[in-house]
Amino acid sequence: MLGEQKVWEDGGRGRGTDYYYEYTECDSVGSRWRVAIPHILGTCSALPTPARGTDCSFSCAVGEFLEMSAQQCTPCAAGSYSLGSGVRFDQWDTIPAGFTSLATYMDPGPSGEESQACNSSSWTPQGVYLESSRDECTVSLVYAVHLEQQGSVSFSYQYPDNNIFFEFYVQNEQCQEMAQTDDQKWIKLTTNGEWDTHTVNLKSGTNILYWRTTGILVGGKMVKPVLLRNIQIEGVAYTSECFPCRPGWFSSSPGSSSCQPCPRNTSSNKGAASCTPCPDTQYSHEGWSQCKERPPCSEKDYFQIHTACDSEGKTQVMYRWVEPRICEENVTGAVALPPTGEREACPPCNPGYYNTNDSTCFPCPPGTHSDGTSVCEECPAGTEPVLGYEYKWWNVLPSNMKTSCFNVGNSKCDDMNGWEVAGDHIRSGAGGSDNDYLILNLHVPGFKLPTSLAGMTGTEFGRITFVFETICSADCELYFMMDVNRKSTTVVESWEGTKERQSYTHIMTRNASVSYTWAFQRTNQAQDVRRYITDVVILYSVSVTNVQDGVASACRACALLSQSSQRPGSCIPCPAGFYIDRDTNRCQECPPNTYLSGHHTYGEDACLPCGPGSKSNKEHSRCYSDCSFSHTEHNRTLTFDLSSLSTVASLTIGPSFTSKGTKYLHVFNVSLCGHQGKMAAVCTDNVTDLANKDMGSDSTQFVNSVDSFICQSTIIPADGRGFRMALASQSISLADTFLGEIIFVFVFDSLFLRSTQATGSCERGRSAVMTIRCNPEKMDRGQLTVPSACPAGTCDGCTFHFLWESGSACPRCTQDDYHQIEGACKGGVQVTLSVWNEPKLCTKGMSLPAKSSAPCEAIALWLKVGVGGGAFLAVLLVSLTFYFWKKNKRLEYKYSRLVMSANKECELPVADSCALAEGEEPEDDVVYSHKPSLLGKLRAIANKGEESKEERREEGRKKRGRKNRGRKEEERKGERKKEE
Repeated sequence: MLGEQKVWEDGGRGRGTDYYYEYTECDSVGSRWRVAIPHILGTCSALPTPARGTDCSFSCAVGEFLEMSAQQCTPCAAGSYSLGSGVRFDQWDTIPAGFTSLATYMDPGPSGEESQACNSSSWTPQGVYLESSRDECTVSLVYAVHLEQQGSVSFSYQYPDNNIFFEFYVQNEQCQEMAQTDDQKWIKLTTNGEWDTHTVNLKSGTNILYWRTTGILVGGKMVKPVLLRNIQIEGVAYTSECFPCRPGWFSSSPGSSSCQPCPRNTSSNKGAASCTPCPDTQYSHEGWSQCKERPPCSEKDYFQIHTACDSEGKTQVMYRWVEPRICEENVTGAVALPPTGEREACPPCNPGYYNTNDSTCFPCPPGTHSDGTSVCEECPAGTEPVLGYEYKWWNVLPSNMKTSCFNVGNSKCDDMNGWEVAGDHIRSGAGGSDNDYLILNLHVPGFKLPTSLAGMTGTEFGRITFVFETICSADCELYFMMDVNRKSTTVVESWEGTKERQSYTHIMTRNASVSYTWAFQRTNQAQDVRRYITDVVILYSVSVTNVQDGVASACRACALLSQSSQRPGSCIPCPAGFYIDRDTNRCQECPPNTYLSGHHTYGEDACLPCGPGSKSNKEHSRCYSDCSFSHTEHNRTLTFDLSSLSTVASLTIGPSFTSKGTKYLHVFNVSLCGHQGKMAAVCTDNVTDLANKDMGSDSTQFVNSVDSFICQSTIIPADGRGFRMALASQSISLADTFLGEIIFVFVFDSLFLRSTQATGSCERGRSAVMTIRCNPEKMDRGQLTVPSACPAGTCDGCTFHFLWESGSACPRCTQDDYHQIEGACKGGVQVTLSVWNEPKLCTKGMSLPAKSSAPCEAIALWLKVGVGGGAFLAVLLVSLTFYFWKKNKRLEYKYSRLVMSANKECELPVADSCALAEGEEPEDDVVYSHKPSLLGKLRAIANKGEESKEERREEGRKKRGRKNRGRKEEERKGERKKEE
C-alpha cells in the first residue's frame, strides 16, 4: 500500500512513446532525478539520459499537472481535473486501487473460529458512495499515502444510526496511532438524508488512514449503514496527470479543479467535456451516465393536492405528475392524469386562528383566543391565553413548517413531493425513489410558561403530541427527531412497519429552541425505482404547548393580585408548589406530601398526593423517598432506615451475546432514595459524548446523557487489543417518577417507579419495581440482582424488576426484638441479660440493654418451707419404717417359739413353758374398736418409744429367766441319770 502513490506520479507514461518518466526517491537534501523507463523491458534502446528533477516539495496549482517531459505545470484538458497537490476519490463503482477493506471480529475466541463469520463483511461500493457493513463485524477501510508536506484529509459521510460506532484515525508507518482529539476520532451523527464533512490534519510522511465501523445489533434491529463519498487528501507533492471526470459528470473548460454532474435528461461518458441530451423516449436523473427508456405512466407517477381556499371558502383536489416526470403518457397502457375534483368547502381554521373574508386564516392577536370557527375574543378577567400550536386541519402547510425530500445521493425532490396536505391530515408524498427520506419539519423558537406557572421549578416546559398511522408493505420506518439549539439532531423515537392510528407525546424538560422532524423512508435498500409508492405515513394532528410565539385556542385561570395592590386583577406567577384557589383566585401552597402535575395549577386537585412511603420536595415538583418510612402491622410499628442505600448503585448484567456472538453488557445505575428528589442516576453515551464535545450544555442533556432514578446503558467491552475502548450507548431512562412503596410482608418492601416517556414498544412508558429484602448477613450496601427468569432485568422490555438484599433494609430494632434472661442468685446477687430474638430481623435502632444485677436471698422463703416440710416427711417415713420393722421382728420371734414348741417329741410342754415368768405380762396386742386420730397416732408413737425401752429391759429379764430355767432343767436331768 505504501507505494500506491505511483498511481499519480507515473501517470504520464509516454503517451505515444515506448517509455515513460519517473522520479527517483528523494535524497537527504531533498533532490531527485528524472529517469526514463521503458513500458516493456528490452524493447527499446537509446533512452533519454537522467536529468535533475524538480524539488521534492514542488507542487502545481489546482487545475494543473506536472508534465514530466518539460517538468513544467500544465493546465488539465477539458473533461479532466486536478487538485494540484491533492487527490480525490469520488467514484465508487469499485473500491479504488490502494484501498483495502478488512473485516475483523470484535472479540475473537482463542481458536479464531468466530472470525469466519466476518469473511463476507466489507465496505460495499454503490456508485456514488461507499456503504459500510450492517452487521456486528468490525470493518476497516484502509488507505496509505505518503505526503511530502503537511496536509489534510476530508470526506463526506452520512452517519444516521448510533447503533453503529464510526471512528476515523491515522497511524504512521510504525503502525502507531497518531495523536487525535476525541472529536477528530469519533464522527458526529448526521440527520437522515443529509451529508456532513469531516476534516483531519495530516503530518508529512507516511499516513495510514482508517475508517472503521462496528454494528451493535443488541435489540435485533437492523442498523443503517455509514455512507462515504468524496475522499480528498491534500499534501501530495505533485500529480503527473489529470483525473478524468467520472461517467455522468463533465468539465467544460481546461484547468478545472472539479467536475460537475450532468443535468437531468442528459448523460456523459468518462472524461467528458460536455453532456449529451437523452432522446425524447428516454430520461435520466442528475449525474447519470446513461439514459433509460421512459415507462408508461401509472398511478405511481402522480399525486393529489388540495388547492388553497378561494374567496368563497372552497377548495378542490388536483392531481400532478411526480417531478421529475419520467413516464410516457402517450403510449399503450399509460394512465392519464385524473381530472380536477369538484369544489368543496374548505376545512375550518386551526384553533388560535380566525377566518378573513378571503378565506385565509390568520393568527389571533396577543391576549385573544379562538377555536378556529369564530372570531378572536379577549380572555376574561382573571384568565390568560393558553399559548401553543394546534394543527388538525391541513388545507395549507403552516408557515412554521416545511417539507423536503432527500436521498442518499443528496438529490432534492420537489417540495410538494415530501409531504402533502390533504384536508384533515397531512401525508407522505411520492418522492424520487423508494429509499428517499421524506422530511417534515416544525420549528419552535422556544417555550414560555403561562404566568401562573412561571414560578414553578418542575421539569416540564412544554410537550408535543401528534397522532399518526403508517401503512406499509415493505420495511418502511418513521423517525421522530429533534434538533436542540440547531446543534445536533437526535432520534427521539422510531416506528417500523405498519402502525395503527395512535398518539405519541414527548415532554421538553429544558427551555430551548428546537426543531421537530418527521422523516419517513419506504425502504432502506438502495434502488432508483418507486415500487412502494402506496406505503405512506399519515399525520392527523400536531399540538405543542407553551410555545413562545404561539396562538391561543382557550383561556385558563390565573392567580390575581390582591384588591389593595396598585394593579388589582392582574395575573401574577404563583411561587413554586402553589396552586390557584378556585374561590379567591389567590395562590395557595399545596398540602404536605403532594406535588403539582406540571401543566395544571387551578384548584387544589392539581396537587396530586404522593405515593405511600414518599414525600414531596420543597417545590412540590416531584415525590421521592427520604430513605426512611414506617409501617404498622399487628399493632407493631416497623421503622426502616435506607440511608445506606442512598448513594448511586450500579448493577452489571452479562455478558450476553448477539446472534453473531458479540459480547455486550447491560449496566443499570440506581438512585433509590434521598438527594431531595434529584434524579442522581446518570447514564451516558460516551461515543456520542466524545463526538459532540463542542456542543453546548443545553443540547448535551438531550443527546449524551440520561438523568433518572433508574437508567440503563449497553456496554461493549474493550477489545483487549488497544484498538477500541469500552463503548457505552443506547442509554434509556427506566424510572423518572416515584410512585410509592408498598410493604408486602415483614421483611419485604417494594418501590414502584416509572418513566413518563412513551416508546414505540411501551405505549405507557417503562416502569421499574425495586424489591428490597431484609438480609442481616449482607453488608449495608447489600447486593443488587435481577430475577433469574429475566436475566436482562425485564421479560417484556417495558417492566423491569430488581431485588436489593441488604442489612439496611431490615426494620430498626425495638424492644419487641429482644428478651431477657435472669441468672442464678450467687452471693446474694442476681444478673439479668438481654438477648436478640432469633432469627434477628432488625438492624440499628435500639441497642441491647446492658446486663443488670439485683440483690437476692440465698434461700428463698418458699424454699425454706419446702425444705422443712420435706425434712418432716422424711423423719416421719423413717419412724414408720422402723416401727413396722420392729413389730415384724416380734412376730417372727413368737412364730419361732411356736415352731420350737411344736417340734419336741413325746414331751408335753412344761408347765412353765407357757407360763409367764415372774414380772412378765401378757403380750397380747390391744385391738382398738376405733381408729386413732392423727394426734393420737403421734402420741402413741412417742409412747411406743418409751415402751420399746421397757420392752428391751423386760426382754433381758426374760432371757435371763430362760437361761436360769435351762440350767435348772439340766441339773434335774443330771440328777435323774445319777439316780438311775
